[in-house]
Amino acid sequence: MPSGSAAPPALESWPPRGRWPEPLHRAVAALRPVLAAHDGGALIGLSGGADSCALAVAAAALRGTRAGAALGPVGAVVVDHGLQAGSADVAEAAARVARTLGLEPVLVRRVAVREAGDGPEAAARRARRGAFADAAREAGAGVVLTAHTADDQAEQVLLGLARGSGTRSLAGIPAAGALPGGAALARPLLGLTRADAEAICRWAGVRWWEDPHNADPALLRSRVRTRVLPALEDPADGLGPGVREGLVRTAAIAAEDAAALEQWAARALAECRAPGRGDAVVRLDLAAFAALPPAVRHRVLGLAVVEAGGPRPTRERTLAVDALAVPADPGAGGSAGPVELPGGVEVRRRHSGGPGEGGDGGLAGPESALRGGRGCAMLEIVRRAARP
Repeated sequence: MPSGSAAPPALESWPPRGRWPEPLHRAVAALRPVLAAHDGGALIGLSGGADSCALAVAAAALRGTRAGAALGPVGAVVVDHGLQAGSADVAEAAARVARTLGLEPVLVRRVAVREAGDGPEAAARRARRGAFADAAREAGAGVVLTAHTADDQAEQVLLGLARGSGTRSLAGIPAAGALPGGAALARPLLGLTRADAEAICRWAGVRWWEDPHNADPALLRSRVRTRVLPALEDPADGLGPGVREGLVRTAAIAAEDAAALEQWAARALAECRAPGRGDAVVRLDLAAFAALPPAVRHRVLGLAVVEAGGPRPTRERTLAVDALAVPADPGAGGSAGPVELPGGVEVRRRHSGGPGEGGDGGLAGPESALRGGRGCAMLEIVRRAARP
């Protein structure tokens, strides 16, 4: 029976005889609504590993049904990162598997992986996502599918916990997203495990490729996969079985909470806006902003900074702005700023006394010690002028 190997992936024939295994039923059920939701067909990001081969098998099996045939074409894009000897052979072998399964079109792309100070894993991901986006445009595909599983989700949440991340990070890998340029991205196998993917491949007769990087202890995610999670689930010396499932549940709960907080923050940003003229990109009524719960206030700030053209601020920078906006002792005065943020953005506190000073002196909002005089205290998020 086929299994994983350091040799390139292979598939002799398709389709196999026999009933679908139970994991394949779940994979097809998860894939069907994704394909139905996107016009123009789909491209599968195919590496030759068990997960992506299982997704390709599920797509081929679905396309072999009467309902699946009406969902549009499904092709594959294979990205050769060129990071190890024989990578071109693996990419071509993965493409042959896709063609044997009847996927069309099948594209092979070689990319240059350039590090930008965030490590080799992030650099490879960035290059791969760019190649996916280019392939989607070329093929006219409505969505690119990747084969992240529940195991990947558990690893992502554990990494987020270790880094001290917020709710959005603990939500893990989202089921849908976008590639550079706006192409849709979907991950239909998040409800399946890596063992499920391997079972699908064995049923289909696919020999999948075991990427040696997945066992390289120099790479953080590889250490989590091969050492940290197994140690946590060790029945004698760890927490015992069920850690992965618990992490996946944490991701689902955190995703619900993050979505609710982000919706609240979007409404709050609209409600806190203050009119005015001048160089400010975003003006916020400081009293209304300060009255928000910290979790919402911090998200409002992040949205405002992004609107101003900067990246979302780190926790440290967010708290610095929060101290400017909501001083611990409002009666003690304190700094009016500015607080400088990455991306050429700065935040400052000011008081508008009327139309001649860029405000109208009559903004709605709860009474606060931050408000005074004839006008309104405001928080301004501005783009700094370019420095010579």
